Amino acid sequence: MKVLHVDINHPLIIEQFSELGFQNDEDYTSSKQEIENKIENYDGLIIRSRFTIDSQFLEKAKNLKFIGRLGAGLENIDIKYAKSLGIFLAAAPEGNRNAVGEHALGMLLSLFNKLNKADREVRSGKWDREGNRGIELEGKVVGIIGYGNMGKAFAKKLKGFDVNEVICYDIQGGVEDENARQVGILELQSRTDVLSLHVPQTEHTVGMIHTDFLEKFQKPIWILNTARGKCIQTIDLVQALKSGIVLGAGLDVLEYEKASFENMFSEDNLPDAFKYLIHSDQVILSPHVAGWTVESKIKLAQTVVDKIKAKFIV
Repeated sequence: MKVLHVDINHPLIIEQFSELGFQNDEDYTSSKQEIENKIENYDGLIIRSRFTIDSQFLEKAKNLKFIGRLGAGLENIDIKYAKSLGIFLAAAPEGNRNAVGEHALGMLLSLFNKLNKADREVRSGKWDREGNRGIELEGKVVGIIGYGNMGKAFAKKLKGFDVNEVICYDIQGGVEDENARQVGILELQSRTDVLSLHVPQTEHTVGMIHTDFLEKFQKPIWILNTARGKCIQTIDLVQALKSGIVLGAGLDVLEYEKASFENMFSEDNLPDAFKYLIHSDQVILSPHVAGWTVESKIKLAQTVVDKIKAKFIV
């Protein structure tokens, strides 16, 4: 098989493909159009988020047998059309679920203990103990929306923190396990203290967190989003932060991200809602790196290799 790699990943993916007898070609600089013009020569494509794989691209990929995406989801691929062509799709949520779980927990503890604010103040010579008094995770109810690989990993991390309970909501039934009890949306909204999002980006999840949804919670909540930025309507989140409906937010992803998760500040005029997030002590931001650890880089590559090997070799 001839495989084209269009994003740089851990070298093990090329090494192990070579051991399987695959020919590996690397092209990390050509435009999407240039890649499209030669994709018919390849049996496999390895990508992260460099560009979208749409129907036009797939029509040119006449010999493509698989697409491996080193990430949790396949939202940058026209999944339905690819499957109709018989193309095998391999994502790797198993590869970075632990990293996402740890990152979400880290954001939550930092928010609860005002660590970013306290660090900034101490560095500037301000010693304000009372103003940086934190709260504890013990006794809180954590609600998780989306209980797949990422949601389950986060719930597992909460063991040992003596939370009151971890509850989860998912469109699929029967997903609960020993770490979380599955509930309906009404119970989630009535009991949750901390809400953590772990859903893929789909037509059902884009914009799912909005004013009407947030106002149905029975008590003020904290929000974590290590899923996809477009799941939260940022303007509505800012309003909820101002009104006290939301006490704080840990956002690893943002509505304003580019498709490639790059060049966040490339435009001169940042949205007003994003400017508010930047300057708020109630908010912690990170640049879509929850699943972006040294270890996950290895795990993501290995997961994709294993899935393709199982499909075409074993």
